[in-house]
Amino acid sequence: MLSQDEIDSLLSSLSVGLDQGAVATGEAEPSASSESAYEKRNYKLYNFRRPDKFSKDHLRALQTIHESFARQLGLVMTAYLRMTVEIDVVSVDQLTYDEFVRSMPSPMTVSILELDPLPGQVLMGLGHEVTSSVIDRMLGGPGLSEAKARELTDIEQSLIRRVLDRTIVCLEEAWRSMMNVNVSMVGMEESYALIQVATPGEIVALITFEVNLGNKNSGLISLCIPYPVLEGVISQLSAQHIFHRQQANVPFEEQEKILKKLNYAKIPVQVLLGGTVLSIKDLLELSVGDVIRLDREVNENLLACVNGRPKFYCRPGKMKDKLAVYVYENVEDVESIEGFGLDE
Repeated sequence: MLSQDEIDSLLSSLSVGLDQGAVATGEAEPSASSESAYEKRNYKLYNFRRPDKFSKDHLRALQTIHESFARQLGLVMTAYLRMTVEIDVVSVDQLTYDEFVRSMPSPMTVSILELDPLPGQVLMGLGHEVTSSVIDRMLGGPGLSEAKARELTDIEQSLIRRVLDRTIVCLEEAWRSMMNVNVSMVGMEESYALIQVATPGEIVALITFEVNLGNKNSGLISLCIPYPVLEGVISQLSAQHIFHRQQANVPFEEQEKILKKLNYAKIPVQVLLGGTVLSIKDLLELSVGDVIRLDREVNENLLACVNGRPKFYCRPGKMKDKLAVYVYENVEDVESIEGFGLDE
């Protein structure tokens, strides 16, 4: 939202541009100098009919949430239908509700969802390719979709509700990374045009998913979230908040179990005695009995690398007739390491 001072500033700069482009003989094409001055002016265009209410960070957070939803739903549908189902997020956009409704095909199975305690309603639409393929599979078929879109029968609607019930559970799980919500379905229609959950000019977030079923058919799922639904929690809609909440959701007992399992994981540890740099000519001329001089002194520390990364300085020794090293100190800064052939 712009303040009155900002609006006045925009109008005044616009009037200056008109004065520079005007010619004494009447309104003519602006000159090259006036066009360059117009481009250098320090302001940006603002569409009052379609303001951007979701920032890029908000859209990225929505994409993160629903990428998790897509992965979970794909696994659930694969097990339920006993066929490979892959679901991916293809776009996250913001547009007006009127533009969204006009861009959606009809007929289309649309479920009306409520995310308690968030206000308002959310719409989820399944394309006819998805619904017909799922129904065909549930009735014992190979999972082929019908070529022509049509409205579902009462029996087919009952079957799709079973799928939507599982979809709702996955949506709840995905949204827990941001906040706890209880998702419930309050209705189902055959077209977005029959539903009015926001004013025509209201901004909505549109998340579009691509669904691949059994490598035979593909279709789209659309999720429409009006801005008023998220307005009260818009400050929490950020990637950083989601990351911290995901960490907080892991119980301490689970963290202990993970750490105990990691304790038995094996990783390679190497000790570097030193290094040097040779030309390709010298390398090709090496033979048995040649001596290569390293860039370390006998009394200097060795370098222990864990999984290929320098971690400790150590000193050579022997333990029970086997070579060993004594860890002397940690490597604080990898870039400060000198020698071992790493300078080059």
